[in-house]
Amino acid sequence: MSTKDFIEKDYYKVLGVPKDATEAEIKKAYRKLAREFHPDANKGNAKAEERFKEISEANDILGDPKKRKEYDEARALFGNGGFRPGPGAAGGSFNFDLGDLFGGAAQGGGFGGGIGDVFGGLFNRGGAAGPRTQPRRGQDVESEVTLSFTEAIEGATVPLRMSSQAPCKACSGTGDKNGTPRVCPTCVGTGQVARGSGGGFSLTDPCPDCKGRGLIAEHPCEECKGSGRAKSSRTMQVRIPAGVTDGQRIRLRGKGAPGERGGPAGDLYVVVHVGEHPVFGRKGDNLTVTVPVTYPEAALGGEVRVPTLGGPPVTLKLPPGTPNGRTMRARGKGAVRKDGTRGDLLVTVEVRVPTDLSGKARDALEAYREATAGEDPRAELFEAAKGA
Repeated sequence: MSTKDFIEKDYYKVLGVPKDATEAEIKKAYRKLAREFHPDANKGNAKAEERFKEISEANDILGDPKKRKEYDEARALFGNGGFRPGPGAAGGSFNFDLGDLFGGAAQGGGFGGGIGDVFGGLFNRGGAAGPRTQPRRGQDVESEVTLSFTEAIEGATVPLRMSSQAPCKACSGTGDKNGTPRVCPTCVGTGQVARGSGGGFSLTDPCPDCKGRGLIAEHPCEECKGSGRAKSSRTMQVRIPAGVTDGQRIRLRGKGAPGERGGPAGDLYVVVHVGEHPVFGRKGDNLTVTVPVTYPEAALGGEVRVPTLGGPPVTLKLPPGTPNGRTMRARGKGAVRKDGTRGDLLVTVEVRVPTDLSGKARDALEAYREATAGEDPRAELFEAAKGA
């Protein structure tokens, strides 16, 4: 990403969220747009693919609190691509060392070493950099995987086929079919050129001649057309941790596209989709299940066997007079939490009304009706309606 892109791109606008959006709002907006514009759902649609890349790039920045903070600070400092001096900066002079301002962030995380790395070469103290070619980090790759309900709860290792840009095998990533590219004379191997902005400092953009590589191929490779990069497909085994939820985005560091000239590989982001289960549901770290009980069990109480996911059934005691819809809890029979413990199984009672009665059962219910003829379960309802 160039300095110009980092300053001028409005990632909030890309995701359609306000600048004060919460992490949850950003996550929700990304998921919605990613599903709409994902290449798998838009075969052959180049515009949708480009839009998906923009969405992923915006989420990579705004979805990471540290990157988002650095992005907001940079936008506030540079506005629409130009530095906005504060008090005491009249006449284009500054009363502080801007290099120190950004250099101090180089020890942090964020964009491969903090905002100092993102703005590498932004403040040119004393002329052009020496002739050197910079390592380049590989691109981040995003993929999707669909798990069964049980796999999401227990965790699973799944094969994942990915396509990404990797060093061209024909030219060993040099871009030159003879393997002897030369240093770009325009940027002197840095991959960047300075753009004067006045006020004693300059901004940098990718070199237009070498496209930011720092190298120029005298004899362009026929496979990669001199870019040094070619499309590569590979299948890898990915471990999905236990307890993942539908729509969750997992980051696997260093599993993305390979870097160039010794640069680190990018990251792999896996969006998880979870199928439904015919018996169990999920509510946070807890699993849910609805268990039918007979009228006598609900009225008189008793013991009810309840199935669990992947384990032996448990027995719950129904107290006498259990109403329809009451929820009981089987502890430790739910989904796996991040700390390795498990949530609970929430068991909701559903009183079943018989539709086909035998003669003996009907006689028993008739006798019960006669025994409770003086009771009106709706009396309180009418009283409350009168008083309202």
